Amino acid sequence: QVQLEESGGGSVHPGGSLKLSCEVSGYSLSNNAVGWFRRAPQRERELVAAQRWGGGTTFYKDSVKGRFTFSRDRAKTTLSLQMNNLNPDDTAVYYCAISARNLIASEIRKIEQYDYWGQGTQVTVSS
Repeated sequence: QVQLEESGGGSVHPGGSLKLSCEVSGYSLSNNAVGWFRRAPQRERELVAAQRWGGGTTFYKDSVKGRFTFSRDRAKTTLSLQMNNLNPDDTAVYYCAISARNLIASEIRKIEQYDYWGQGTQVTVSS
């Protein structure tokens, strides 16, 4: 059974930092697309960052570039999202996801291409 378990969410003041982690079990990752997504209140789920498990270019949502860093620990089968200089617009439920499909580069950023999802972790940024 494939399981993705996020952790690390919480509440911070603007300018603060959080690091999200996602532990993947029950699935053997190779060059799969892996991603972080978020859903803010009354908004659609959107891509935050995506990359291939095997390496290569990381895609970031424009508004998080320079503030968020997506990394992976292949030994621990863990994805991480370091989030710095957070602002209230970053408030959302954050999800990690993996795709079981053989995707081309342009497809990695598409939410509908992801097959397995974590339960989400809440990030709240407020003063």
